Amino acid sequence: MAQLWGGRFTKQTDKLVYNFNASISFDQKFYKQDIEGSIAHVRMLGKQGILTEEEMQAIVACLKEILADVEAGRLVITDEYEDIHSFVEANLIDRLGDTGKKLHTGRSRNDQVALDMRLYTREELLHVDALLKELLGTILHIMEQNTETIMPGFTHLQKAQPITLAHHMGAYFEMFKRDRLRLHDIYERMNYCPLGSGALAGTTYPLDRAYTAELLGFYGPTLNSMDGVSDRDYLIEFLSACATIMMHLSRFSEEVIIWNSNEYQFVEIDDAYSTGSSIMPQKKNPDIAELVRGKTGRVYGALMSLLTTMKGIPLAYNKDMQEDKELSFDAMDTVKGCIALFNGMLATMKFNRERMRASANGGFTNATDAADYLVNHGVPFRDAHGIVGQIVLYCIEKGIAIDDMSLEELKAISPVFEDDVYEAISMETCVNKRLTVGAPGKEAMEQVIAAEKKYLEEEWKPLETSIQ
Repeated sequence: MAQLWGGRFTKQTDKLVYNFNASISFDQKFYKQDIEGSIAHVRMLGKQGILTEEEMQAIVACLKEILADVEAGRLVITDEYEDIHSFVEANLIDRLGDTGKKLHTGRSRNDQVALDMRLYTREELLHVDALLKELLGTILHIMEQNTETIMPGFTHLQKAQPITLAHHMGAYFEMFKRDRLRLHDIYERMNYCPLGSGALAGTTYPLDRAYTAELLGFYGPTLNSMDGVSDRDYLIEFLSACATIMMHLSRFSEEVIIWNSNEYQFVEIDDAYSTGSSIMPQKKNPDIAELVRGKTGRVYGALMSLLTTMKGIPLAYNKDMQEDKELSFDAMDTVKGCIALFNGMLATMKFNRERMRASANGGFTNATDAADYLVNHGVPFRDAHGIVGQIVLYCIEKGIAIDDMSLEELKAISPVFEDDVYEAISMETCVNKRLTVGAPGKEAMEQVIAAEKKYLEEEWKPLETSIQ
């Protein structure tokens, strides 16, 4: 059992206790971050004269060799080591002897793991952000192609008013855009370096924490060593953002599942993103959408687990915090996989425009516009509402749409109606006369699409600051 401590102890750790305590099975996931952090730490030690130039160069070169060997499969991370820190340091000592023992000068596993987790989370955050940007590009393309694709808009899953597919997709564009903004906010708060905090009270060595932070791409060092080793707010925030992303994906998936049903037939999912039934040959199931919807709970669980773990921990580091990793790693992988697969499904999905138009026409979605027509001709709104209600009831009994009624039938219910009512309640008029910002009218949508396109063309750059 390779471990970095033991001088204080006279007995070997019980094997069961050792296994329960060990984290190598999951924290090996950030071997790269651990080695990168060690390289920055050693370079700082050399700069400060705590290590000689020769010692610094030898350790850095050896750490790079270990990283290359792991990535090439020549060096395997095994459970004989307690954690990834033990693995790296033990292999360094094997190769360098006493010089390798100087790696941990001025550092604790507490600030080391805090750094590793922050580096890993930062990288995952940027990956999720890039995937969201790709998804937004797919959504924007659909919007550009469908500013005149009329479909019903819903409330309570009941047909409400006619909109366009571009407008409907635009709602999800806004959701995922907010998700990216949340990620950017989290990045700004988390991008400070805990290395140099020591176990909890810093160190007597003359470390240059600002230099280490700069080497690792942070804005600066954390300003309290106790908080530096015990802070997991950034991870909770990231998991919260991931949970919100999954909630948005799940809502979108639910609609795709409904639209894919025989009753709706608004979309056809590409064969590559569907499966069949083992017994029913006619089936084409929206499995990707269903799995995304299902995996949302998995990400929620990781967030709730970490919140629960952290709620009763006194300052500073406690072993409970080792529980921040497994579920978080799983949640990050789940979110990335779901965004990528959903994007592929959406990009290859075919929309049945004729079916969407017919559904809007057959669901009395222009009833509000018929009432507005009467109001514009002097009828009080409450009376107009009642008149159109009678018209809808009449159409239901006849099995027709409002547009199908003759002028004589309309006048029989209200003499205010004239020939111009048909233009006023046409689907195109109902949609395109809505020109306020955020509405589905073609002119309004084109302005929004231009703004969203400009947004995607802009590159997000983290703030350039040196200290909190």
